[in-house]
Order: sequence, then C-alpha cells, then structure tokens
Amino acid sequence: MRRGGELSSSQIPAPPTAAGAKAPRTDWITLRRLFPYLWQYKGRVIAALAFMVAAKVANVGVPVLLKNLVDAMDVKAGDATALLVVPMGLLLAYGLLRLSTSLFTELRELVFAKATQGAARSIALETFRHLHSLSLRFHLERQTGGMTRDIERGVRGIESLISYSLYSIVPTLIEVALVLTILAVKFDAWFAWITIAALAVYIVFTVSITEWRTQFRREANEFDSAAHTKAVDSLLNYETVKYFNNEDFEARRYDQSLERLRRARLKSQTTLSMLNTGQQLIIAIGLVAMLWRATQGVVDGRMTLGDLVMVNAFMIQLYIPLNFLGVLYREIKQSLTDLDKMFTLMEREREVADKAGAVPLRPHPNPPPEGEGTRDWTVRFEHVDFAYEPTRPILHDVSFEIPAGRTVAVVGPSGSGKSTLARLLYRFYDVQQGRITIAGQDVREVTQGSVRESIGIVPQDTVLFNDTVEYNIAYGRPGASRAEVEDAARAARIHSFIESTPKGYQTMVGERGLKLSGGEKQRVAIARTLLKDPPILIFDEATSALDSANERAIQAELKSAAQNKTTLVIAHRLSTVVDAHEILVMELGRIIERGTHQDLLAKGGRYADMWALQQSAEGERFTEVMGM
Repeated sequence: MRRGGELSSSQIPAPPTAAGAKAPRTDWITLRRLFPYLWQYKGRVIAALAFMVAAKVANVGVPVLLKNLVDAMDVKAGDATALLVVPMGLLLAYGLLRLSTSLFTELRELVFAKATQGAARSIALETFRHLHSLSLRFHLERQTGGMTRDIERGVRGIESLISYSLYSIVPTLIEVALVLTILAVKFDAWFAWITIAALAVYIVFTVSITEWRTQFRREANEFDSAAHTKAVDSLLNYETVKYFNNEDFEARRYDQSLERLRRARLKSQTTLSMLNTGQQLIIAIGLVAMLWRATQGVVDGRMTLGDLVMVNAFMIQLYIPLNFLGVLYREIKQSLTDLDKMFTLMEREREVADKAGAVPLRPHPNPPPEGEGTRDWTVRFEHVDFAYEPTRPILHDVSFEIPAGRTVAVVGPSGSGKSTLARLLYRFYDVQQGRITIAGQDVREVTQGSVRESIGIVPQDTVLFNDTVEYNIAYGRPGASRAEVEDAARAARIHSFIESTPKGYQTMVGERGLKLSGGEKQRVAIARTLLKDPPILIFDEATSALDSANERAIQAELKSAAQNKTTLVIAHRLSTVVDAHEILVMELGRIIERGTHQDLLAKGGRYADMWALQQSAEGERFTEVMGM
C-alpha cells in the first residue's frame, strides 16, 4: 500500500494555459490556416478568379471604348451626316462591356459562394466539436456569452474576409495594374508615375491611420463581449435576480458596459472622419495632377479629347473603390482578428485527450457461474490522488472496487470528494496518482467515447435542453422510439404528469429546464438514464429533489434498474443506501470507514453517528408534522 497524503505541486500538472498567452499570430499565419478550408473547393476558387479577371478586363475596356466613341463623334456642328458617323458598333460594344462587368462579377460571387459558406460551415462545426472535446475545467472557467460572441464573429469574419479581399482588394489591384500599363504604353510615363505616387501616398496614409484606429475597434469589441456576457449571465439567472430584487443593479452593470462601448465607438467614428477627409484630399490632388497633364496633352495636340475623357474615367474607376480602402483594410484586419480568436479556440489544448492508438473499452465475458452473455464491468479505484489545483488536493490514496453487478454507496459530508469520484470515472479529469479501471482496463488507455457510452448518471443538479420533454428523455438514447421513451418515463414516475399537460410529451421545458420543478427535472434525468440502459450507473443524489412518497417509489425503480449493473451511489441521506453491498464513508478526501450498513452501525464510528443524527432529525420532523 502506498502512503496517502497531500500532493506536492510537482505531482499535479498545471491546467493548460489560455491560448491568449501564446505569442501573437500574424495575419499571414491566420490566412494560411484558412486556405485549406477554401482549397477544398479549388475548382470554384479557380473559376471565381477567372471571372474576377474577366470582370476587370471588361471594366478597364469601358473607358477605352468611351475614348473611341468620343473621338468618332468629332464632327462639325450641324453636319447632316453626323448621325451616320455615330459608330453603332462602338455603342453596342460599350453596352456589352458594361453588362459583362456586372455579369462576370455576379458569376464570380455565385461560383464562390459555395466555397465561402462551405468553409464557414466546416470551421464552425470543427470549433463546436473541439469545444465539446475540451475538459470540464475549461467549461467551468469560460464565459459563455463572450465565447459564443467570439465564435459568431469568427464565422462572420470568414465571409467578410473573403468578401472584402477577393471581391474588393484583389480586383482593385488587378485594375490598377491594367490601368498603369495602358497609361504608360499609350501615353508618357508621367501618367503612370503620378498615379503610382498618388496611390502610394493614399495607401500609406490609409494603413497608418487605420492601424492607429484599430485600438478603438478592439476596445469596442471587448466592451461588446463584456456587455453580451453580462446580459446572458443575468438572463440565465433570471430567478436569482428576482429573488434578490436586483433588476436595477443588473441594469446598472449592463449600462456600464454599454457606456464604455459607446465611448469607444465615438472615438472610432471621430477618427474615421479624419481618415475620410485625408483620403479625399489625396484623391483630389491626384485627379487634378492627372487632368492637368491630360489637358496639356490635348492643347499640345499630343492627345485627343477622347484621351482626356479616358484618363478621367480611369481615375474615377480607380478612386471609387479606393475611397473605401480604409474601411476595407479595417474590416479585413478585424476579420483576421475575429478569425484568429476562433482558430485560437480550435487550437486550445485538450487537457484530457485520447492517447494515440487508444482502443474502445471492451469488457471480458464473465466466467461461470455468472452466466453466458454477461460481461465483467468491474470498476476499480487504485490508490487515486487528485487535485483540481496544486493548492487544492481533493482525494488522498482512494482505493475501492465495485464488482460487476454490485452496488457501492459513498456517503460523507459536503466537500469530502464524493462527486469528484463520478467526474473521474467519466474521465472529465485525469488522476495525478494511481489509476481507475473498468473491466481491468485503465480508462486513460481506452477512448473517452467508449467509457462514457458505458456509463449513465443521474446528477444532483439536472440541466435540461430548451426543447420538449420527449427530446430531453430521448437524449439518453437518440433514435429511441416513442414507446421506449414513455416506458422510461413511467419507470421514473413522470409519465402521468407529462400526459396531464396540454401538449404532453411536446411540452417545452424552457431554458435549462426552468419551466419544471426540481423534482420534475430530476425525474426526467432518471428517465433518460433508464432509457440509456448502460452497464454502469452513477446516482449522485438522484432523489434529493423528490418528496418522500415519490422518493420511496423511485428508489424501488432505481434498485430494480441497478440489478446486475455496476452501480455507484453518492448520497447524503443514509436511508437511501442501506441496501448497498458496500458503503464507503469519506471525509476530507479519504475513505475512513467501509462495510455494509449493519457492519458500520455495529462499529459505532462516523457512519453510526451520522445515522443517529439523521434518524433523530427525521423523527423531529415527523413529530412536527403530526402535531400540526
């Protein structure tokens, strides 16, 4: 036997650090992380890029045709042949190019929509699955409102990133390259240099101011998440708010977050106005310089009036999308930030993970005389030490066995580590010392899914889904028939209550089951566990919320359900465990007594004291009731 005792901090692995503590991820790393999800649709990606190039070629061709059209109209006023000179072919081509620009743009969006939505769906689903695979510690520490907001913004960020980059930035760069080439080849290099200089100043100014403004957007997002978290937390605890008459207090807390959000957004709007004013100044100077150069060319006879019109049209086509460069850059940066937060969640290290090559739990057949077809579902805790935190040891050298088909009860005061046994058996956490086995197999060596599939639990605090009663009972075994659901409800003595409601099994239970009483929720939990019908059962104060009559009836059902099953019962009321094959008495994380009910009473120890105290309390309550 190993000596029990407190754990040293070196024996306890530190919980995984928050992903936010890691080195910041660059935007390029985030983009590379996103690329594989899009490349699953590489055919559509290539087609979308082809349509995008075609749309820009058509768009650049519009000013060229406009120039030819203007030059072709250079006839004397009043000339009777003017109408014959109008080049109908150019007019038709102009109209077709305009149509082609819109057509190719819409085809690009249509073709790429499946890739965008598919990538968003894949990443959201992967994040959802990963969150379910994280340890209980993560979910006890997380803030639901803020986390769901991060996921929501991340999914939306995928669509925004693709929309702003593929649909705006990349097409603009292609158009700039085409326009610069035409200006440099057809006219002198000064047109290209003026355009490049204006674009360079514009981009540097926009990026610099936008980078500075990002802090205000980041603050606004943080305050938005904080406000959302407070609102969700307050609404989930609606009854507690009402119990303490704290509606105004909650409103003040929420308003404080909204006020900080308002200030951050005002700063963002003020600096946006500064950015827009500076952008328009740069655009105006660039346009004046280009038109001055073109006008000089027309005066000197080097350029036609059509050339002047074409240069002006090119500049307008270039600067219209550039007007939104600040917004585009900011939104792309924000989308990358939001996407990075979701990727950070996806990369959060699993505290409890299946080992490489882990196999499903496979119990060995029981040897005779247990009978053919039965399996050995014996559960063993072997010298288990466990602590949630290095400074908070919970279990000390805990060893016991639940033989297949037997019932072992654990009793003791609150905080003695009883419910921790159930969490460890489910492998929500891994032990720091010793091991836990099911059918002789260490739970760390087999898959978590197979372990949890073999266990059913009725928890002390039952939380239900905001769905129908039938859905919540059938959750124990998805795909169960209505008849099987009703049989489980009858066994849990809740069928009559369900049938008495107007909608029967289609009755909605409300958020976290708040429309049901504590006893009704517990009976739903019992029903879904009975429906699951696993070989190992855990009853954690399974009848604590029931009245005495229902408790006695359901105890008989639970006793029947536990026949030939490996059962762990966690209880405060000793009267519910007197029939257990073995009773363990825990205190401060240690087993201090063990034996049958009669054996423990005969010892006259801690269990006997607890029994006497509870019997005395129940006798006093009975006297009070009879005297009323």
